[in-house]
Amino acid sequence: MIELYDTTLRDGSQGESVSFSIKDKILIISELDELGVHFIEGGYPGSNPKDVDFFRRVKSMQLQNAQVVPFGSTHHPSLKPGDDPNLSALLETGMQTVTIFGKTWELHARDVLRIGPEENLDLIESSIGFLVENGCEVIYDAEHFFDGYYDNSKYALETLKVATRAKAKCLVLCDTNGGRLPLEIQEAIRVVKSELNVSLGIHAHNDSGVAVANSVLAVQAGVTHVQGTFNGYGERCGNANLSSIIPNLKLKLGVDCIEDEQLQRLTSISRLISELANLPHDERQAYVGRSAFAHKGGLHTDAIRKNRLTYEHIVPEFVGNEQRILVSEQAGRGTLIKKIEREYSGYDKDSPEIVSLFNKLKDAENEGYQYEAAEGSFELLTHKIFDEHLSFFDLIGFRVIVEKSQNGNIQTEATIKLIDRRGDIVHTAADGDGPVNALDNALRKALEQFYPVLKEIRLVDYKVRVLDTKSGTGAKVRVLLEASDGKDKWGTVGVSENIIQASWDALTDSMEYKLYRDQKLVDTDSLNSTIKSTSEQKSNEDN
Repeated sequence: MIELYDTTLRDGSQGESVSFSIKDKILIISELDELGVHFIEGGYPGSNPKDVDFFRRVKSMQLQNAQVVPFGSTHHPSLKPGDDPNLSALLETGMQTVTIFGKTWELHARDVLRIGPEENLDLIESSIGFLVENGCEVIYDAEHFFDGYYDNSKYALETLKVATRAKAKCLVLCDTNGGRLPLEIQEAIRVVKSELNVSLGIHAHNDSGVAVANSVLAVQAGVTHVQGTFNGYGERCGNANLSSIIPNLKLKLGVDCIEDEQLQRLTSISRLISELANLPHDERQAYVGRSAFAHKGGLHTDAIRKNRLTYEHIVPEFVGNEQRILVSEQAGRGTLIKKIEREYSGYDKDSPEIVSLFNKLKDAENEGYQYEAAEGSFELLTHKIFDEHLSFFDLIGFRVIVEKSQNGNIQTEATIKLIDRRGDIVHTAADGDGPVNALDNALRKALEQFYPVLKEIRLVDYKVRVLDTKSGTGAKVRVLLEASDGKDKWGTVGVSENIIQASWDALTDSMEYKLYRDQKLVDTDSLNSTIKSTSEQKSNEDN
């Protein structure tokens, strides 16, 4: 059995330009739990209040597969374990399993902690022992293990022995500087296994570009616990990439670390984490990149049409990806049919609706749209093609005014003119904290009188991605909006050179998706009756 340990939310967030809100982290935990990850490192509660608040919220989550783990270090040399705020913060999270790191390299004990080698051994043993005595299972990260081992193997092994004596449940051997090559990793692990009878793990960084190889080779050498981050996020050059490690273990080594159905979620989760990190998805990433199974022209295209094994090392659908023939419109329709078959069954790849949807998606993607985290917009697009779509409202125009006074106050006002389903013109205005908030308020003011259910919607998240940094302030942007009605959440997307237009498209999709989904629960006559009744009531009040 191989344990998967994800540290995207802690080690991954230390990468340049990577940042997750608490809501982002909660969503990622839910997705990783469904994927089948065994441990999710949530953060460092001893270092910042944000992580303390996060662990309070995690307690209420009902997880099926994963344990959320707090991260910390051995106690401060000047303090006893029971007086150390870092260890206390770990206990206060109430988590069953905790992870701490300690110094394995004698150089770090001497030059960083400024203590002797024996005192460092005591720090490791007493810290782990304290946590175990207080009811925790401890995963011990032996920081800089491989550098320490090749500098002074006897001392590095002694740090592991005291951790074992203190009853750590797993010893994770860390290539913290990411500078060791695969055969060095393999040799050191073999020696450790000959010296100690304890569960071993691997934590590799990618500074030499071999973190995934080091992790896979470590499993082949006998480790049973693998740490990494999704998309390889992490400090400097990043961590070992779980997006590659997981399929390598399952599909190449035959290790059932997760179920087949769970593996099919890999690509969508990788993309979701990119979106939440507000970073472009690496499309040339192995397994989960959009280019991973893309073929363009010449002999490759001809061969792949005849037998996909000629230029594909796995079936893309195993990891939730798809084959793409870049010079042909025939690629990807099978995946599209599979994606919508619950709502629209009985179609084949040559059905006019499938062809139309595929072409619209292809054109939209060329414009910068992505639907991995915008299922609401995707479902609306599909509905408009497959069904007789009746628009809930049509925009005539909008205006946004942002005014800054001499005293520095900024006022924002949005004016909207639209046509409702009955054909009446509705003209409203509203203030807001900013242009998007003002548009949101004005749109609600216009629509809630006819569609009271829109009062349930709350904006959960709003992200802006610049798609072409070379264009500066004139660049095209993608706006990703997440909304909730208290029961469900959905994402919508808009793309434009004008950030207000992109925001408007995502915002109106969000409203329309709520109305479209609720319309499934009531017939059209009932909905029209509600509109008529509301309109008559308003007319009487006006009179």
